[in-house]
Amino acid sequence: MSETRYDLVVIGAGPGGYVASLRAAQLGMRVACVEKRGALGGTCLHVGCIPSKALLHSSERYAEVQHELAEHGIACHGVELDLAKMMARKQRVVQGLAKGIDLLFDKNRVEHVRGTASIARPAQLEVALADGGKRTLATERILVATGSQPAALPGIEVDEERIVSSTGALDFPAVPERLVVIGAGAIGLELGSVWSRLGSKVTVVELLERILPGMDAEIAQHAQRVLRRQGLEFRLGAKLTDARIGDTGVELAVEGGGDDAHEHIACDALLVAVGRVPHVAGLGLDELGVQRDPRGFIEVNERFETSVPGVYAIGDCIPGPMLAHKAEDEGVVCVEMMAGHSGAIDHDRVPSVVYTWPEIAGVGRTQEQLEEAGREFKVGRFPFSANSRARTTGDTEGFVKILADAGTDQVLGVHILGPLAGDLVAEAVLAMEFGASAEDIARTCHAHPSTGEAVREAALAVAGRALHV
Repeated sequence: MSETRYDLVVIGAGPGGYVASLRAAQLGMRVACVEKRGALGGTCLHVGCIPSKALLHSSERYAEVQHELAEHGIACHGVELDLAKMMARKQRVVQGLAKGIDLLFDKNRVEHVRGTASIARPAQLEVALADGGKRTLATERILVATGSQPAALPGIEVDEERIVSSTGALDFPAVPERLVVIGAGAIGLELGSVWSRLGSKVTVVELLERILPGMDAEIAQHAQRVLRRQGLEFRLGAKLTDARIGDTGVELAVEGGGDDAHEHIACDALLVAVGRVPHVAGLGLDELGVQRDPRGFIEVNERFETSVPGVYAIGDCIPGPMLAHKAEDEGVVCVEMMAGHSGAIDHDRVPSVVYTWPEIAGVGRTQEQLEEAGREFKVGRFPFSANSRARTTGDTEGFVKILADAGTDQVLGVHILGPLAGDLVAEAVLAMEFGASAEDIARTCHAHPSTGEAVREAALAVAGRALHV
């Protein structure tokens, strides 16, 4: 028997789903959010963005004590790693944020339905409740926000102990002596950095001839040099062909990536980080007639509506950058349009950040994309080694790179390798949203001393006017 009829039911309580639920409730809709996980927050909060950043921060502090504080006149002796305590801190951060989302749901009167949803028809969901039984939800609209899951490699079975996905790599019970990471994207480099700082000998194997595909190549090349100095080894242009679990670890077969066409690598743990794929199994989308592209992503129109009227989708399960903040923005815009407001998402204005140290961030076009498109552009660069704030903190690796149209000076892309690049790129996103020129950034007053001055100097450099180089 159907219960209360909702204006919107959201499937999935990750960043896209829970934010969409909150905004819809603010707009006066009666909202329910179905989540099969025991707590709100989705992959990002529980086994993704948040726990990985907690471990990145903790491992950075550990490395700082070991290698950097002496330069500041701080002598540390008998430093030991308490991995269990580090993991416990990570979990406290996750649990605290999850409780915060619970409070937001209560405050905004969003009903949290714990269970696994399937779409019976455009106006009805069937939920297998987590505590047993079933429930039918009748609704005007359905929003699919089920996110993504780690992509698999054919023939490689992940057991989350020896051969792990990003989920298992967040919970090693001990620091693996030798860790091989398959994939030199953001996830592989971040988690590789964590365990390298904590004592692992980390080797990154990447099929392409470069790290960080999709990011500006010049930034990526510089980042690779920095990461190599930090201890990460790279096998680029290499392919994993086999992985077998033995009594003491994992035996890998790798083709290419060095002088040997075939190489055997022994390691204690293998992290498979070759990307993510949409997580839509069991929803009944195919039976309903929801169209998906050849890669499995749900196809939507400019209003995020699928081929079935009344069924919408956002986030990692539709095309575009697979990023939490992209999902959040799509969720807000989607429900605002349901309520009669206007809105749009420009994926060219969605920033990407890799939380290694130094951080790597970018928004807009890369130099390679502009060259391929035949677009005439100017480049401005400024190194953090010439930035006063970076010199005082000792974080002088990297640079800011700004790409601007050769004729109009409009900013087309901004790419940063440096301290807190993920925060600095926000200025670039705002500038690009308003169609700013490099000169607009150059003429904006920045506090001194601050790392933000490096962005201004890069903008000055577009016109050959940088002051401090």
